[in-house]
Amino acid sequence: MKREDFNYYLPENLIAQIPIENREESKLLILDKESKKIEHKKFKNILSYLNPGDCLVLNNTRVMPARLYGNRPNKEEKIEILLLKRVKGDIWEVMVKPGKKARPGHILEFGNGILKGEISKITETGTRHINFEYEGIFNEILDKLGEMPLPPYITESLEDKDRYQTVYSKHIGSAAAPTAGLHFTEELLSEIKSRGVNIAYITLHVGLGTFSPVREDNILDHKMHSEYYSIEEDAAGKINRTKENGGKVISVGTTSTRTLESAADDNGRIEASSGWTDIFIYPGYKFKIIDELITNFHLPESTLIMLVSAFVDRDEILKTYEVAIEEKYRFFSFGDAMYIK
Repeated sequence: MKREDFNYYLPENLIAQIPIENREESKLLILDKESKKIEHKKFKNILSYLNPGDCLVLNNTRVMPARLYGNRPNKEEKIEILLLKRVKGDIWEVMVKPGKKARPGHILEFGNGILKGEISKITETGTRHINFEYEGIFNEILDKLGEMPLPPYITESLEDKDRYQTVYSKHIGSAAAPTAGLHFTEELLSEIKSRGVNIAYITLHVGLGTFSPVREDNILDHKMHSEYYSIEEDAAGKINRTKENGGKVISVGTTSTRTLESAADDNGRIEASSGWTDIFIYPGYKFKIIDELITNFHLPESTLIMLVSAFVDRDEILKTYEVAIEEKYRFFSFGDAMYIK
């Protein structure tokens, strides 16, 4: 299976640069897996497709202001780092630009020395390990010095950094937002719950895989980076009862999907658990637990479009993307949504 099999042409003007004012007013493309029928709605119309006894699964990770700008002591050049994940204690795995300024033993300073770090290791993938030193609480320092790590295809500045957070974000630790969830408002979630739909919150801290393109021609040679996930007893119970009672499990986003499929056993049951997953879902994968999927429109040749192609069919997804382009849907992180039922 070739990387180019998942390519498509996207006009640059359809890459959403800023979020729309009202989250739930984004467009929603409805794709029926069986009939191949396509409908065009607003995201708030998702209510019409959710039934009592169904279970909506949301990733409640919270994005860190993970982009930091600093320099080496007595050097004027600017060095950018992106926090990816905590290795242990105050040691973090980071991406660095320019990499030649961050060799093992190099000291970096941020915020005039409020935060300092020593590069201790270069990994096989070219990321770095940095050991931070500071006084106070790390997350408070990060809030003061850090910027939201918007993807490189977004060139506009974000006035309200909370717009790159879901309204239900809770556990800080992601280097990127679970963007399918950005369309929900608190009011919409309240209405969904009032209609008898269960809501299960799980956690996956989105890491390096979001920023890493598939470089191998044969996608089977691609190696996913591991990400931390957690599913608590309450969420596992809601999901299992939904399956037992004949309801649908609707996964919100590829991150929720990867978490559920990592934790499910061969009988489609979820156990409360936590750990690391590097699951790579591509066509041919047999889904164990999710019935329907809410997702955004993804980059060409990305692992995300490969996952969605596994859930439906590669040709059908590419045809659907063509329709979305014709209908001027907005693509990627701040773009519109698709509901595959």
